[in-house]
Amino acid sequence: MNIFNIKRKMKNYTGKMNMQSDILNIGGLWFLFISIIFVSCSPKSAYENYVSDVYQTSQAGDNLKLLSSDEVKTPATEVKKVTLQLFPNEEYQKYYGFGASFTESSAWNLATIPVDARKKVLAKLFSPTEGAGFTLTRTHINSSDYSNNHYTYVEEGDEDLSTFSIHEDMKGFSGEENDQVRGIELIDPNYDLIPMILEAASIPGADFKIIASPWSPPSWMKSGETSKMTNGSLLPEYYGLWAEYMSKYVTAYKEQGITLWGLTPQNEPLHAHDAQWDSNGFTPEQGRDFLRDHLGPQLVKDGHLNLDDLDAGLHVLIYDHNKSTMNDYVAKTYEDPEASKYAWGTAFHWYTNSELKENNWYAKELAELQKNWPNKGMIHTESSIDIDANDPIGQYWRSSTDYAGTFVPFETYANDIITDLNHGTQGYIEWCSILSNKGQPNPYDNFNSAPVLINPVTDEVIYTPLYYLLSHFSKFIRPDAHRIGVKGEAVDGVIYTAAKNTDGSIAVVVFNQNEKAHEVSIVLETKTFTTKIAPRAVQTIHLRNK
Repeated sequence: MNIFNIKRKMKNYTGKMNMQSDILNIGGLWFLFISIIFVSCSPKSAYENYVSDVYQTSQAGDNLKLLSSDEVKTPATEVKKVTLQLFPNEEYQKYYGFGASFTESSAWNLATIPVDARKKVLAKLFSPTEGAGFTLTRTHINSSDYSNNHYTYVEEGDEDLSTFSIHEDMKGFSGEENDQVRGIELIDPNYDLIPMILEAASIPGADFKIIASPWSPPSWMKSGETSKMTNGSLLPEYYGLWAEYMSKYVTAYKEQGITLWGLTPQNEPLHAHDAQWDSNGFTPEQGRDFLRDHLGPQLVKDGHLNLDDLDAGLHVLIYDHNKSTMNDYVAKTYEDPEASKYAWGTAFHWYTNSELKENNWYAKELAELQKNWPNKGMIHTESSIDIDANDPIGQYWRSSTDYAGTFVPFETYANDIITDLNHGTQGYIEWCSILSNKGQPNPYDNFNSAPVLINPVTDEVIYTPLYYLLSHFSKFIRPDAHRIGVKGEAVDGVIYTAAKNTDGSIAVVVFNQNEKAHEVSIVLETKTFTTKIAPRAVQTIHLRNK
C-alpha cells in the first residue's frame, strides 16, 4: 500500500469520526432542547408559594393560639401520623357563614356593662381581624325563650294590624321585666335588640346575614295553648293575617336599616304540646299549606321574595327543628311544586345532644336530605347546652348532663359542625351569642351557656371554649367559600374538613378528640405542610399565599 492510499483511508476514517461527533453533538443539543420544552411545559403549582398558619384550641388551655414553628414540629416516632390530601379543584357546597344569635337576653346583658366594654365584646364577635368574624346569625320574631317576657308587635285582637310596631325591639329596658333582671344596674337602659344589631353592623369589617324566626304568634290567633304564647297551634282562619304580620316585620326591620337574609316560618314546629316557653305547632301538612297559600304569596306581593331567583331576595328556610326527623317533614313541602317554589332550603337544629354521637351525628339524615333535594339549601340554625354556672369553661371538656342526657360539649360541637359541613350544610348558627354567667335572663329557668358570658354585676366577660371553636370556622372560612375535597385514612377520634376561600386561601379544620397528640401532614399538590395537634384539640391550618 502506498503512502497515498494510507492517507486516504485515514482521511475517510477521520471524516467518519468527525461526522459521528457532530451527530452526537446535535443529539445532545436536541436532548437539551427537549428537556427545556418538558420543563417549561410542566405546570407550576398555584400553591408553590403558600405558607401555613396553625391555630389551636385545646383542653390544655390554648384559645385560638397561633402556634410557633417549634410548636408544630413533631418527633417522627412518638405520635400517630395522619396524612390528608387536598383537592382544591374538587368543589362542593358554597358557605354562607358561621355565628350565633341576636336575642333580647343578649342585648340586656350588653346593656349592663360600660359602653367601651360592650363595643369590645361586639368586636370580638363580629370583627374579622380583631375577633371571630361571625357572618351568619339569627334572631326572633316576637318573644322567644331568651326574652325578658312574652311580647308581640300588635295589640290584642287587632285583626287589621293597624297597631303593628317593632317598638318592643328598640324601646330599651326598665329593669323591672322579671325577677332575674330586677335590681341589676343598667348602664344603658336605651339599649335593646335592634340597637345591638345596628351596633354590631357598625364594627369595622363586620359583614353578617340574619335569619329571623317566630317562636309563637299572638295568643289570640291560637288554640290549645297551655299558657300565654306556649304550645297550641295557629288557627287556620289566621293563616293569612299571620303571613301579613311576618311580612310587615321584614319591612319594619328594613326601615330600621336591617335587611334580613332569611326567614323561617316557624321555630321548632313539632313543639305543640311539650314546650315550656313560646311555641307553636305546625304539622308537615300545615307548614306546607301555610307557606304555599299564605306566607309565600304575601312575601312575593310585598317584594321580599323573588321567585325567579330565590338567592336574590329573602331566603325562606322550612322546618327549623331537629335534624333527626327533618326528612319526613320537609318532603311534604318539597314534593308540592306550588309550595316548594317559595322555599330556598331547610333549617335544622341538633337536639337532642346525647343522641348525636350514637347516631353518628345524623350523617345519614344529612346525606339523605342532600341527595333527595340537591337544589335546596341546608343551614344549621340552632344548638345550645345547659350552663354549669360553677364551671362555665371546664364543662365544655368533661361529661355534662342536661335535658338531653350525658355528652361532652366541646367534642359534641366539633363533631356536629364538621359532620354537618361534610354532608352539604352551608352555615352553622349557635343559639344566644351572649348570656349572663348564670345563663340568664330566661324567665322559664332554661339556662344555657353561650360563646360569651357576662357577669352583669361585676362586668366580667368570659369567652367560653365554644367562642373559640366557632372562631376556628367563622374566622377562616369566609362567605362564598366552597368546601373542597380532602382525603385521608380513617383514624379513630380524628375528624376534618377543608374549604377554599374566594381569595384562594384554604382552611383545613381538624379535631383530635384522642388523649394523645397526632402528627398531621397536609398534601397540597407539590407541597406538604406538617403540624402536631395536641390531645383533645381543634386546629385550623390556614394555607395562604405568602
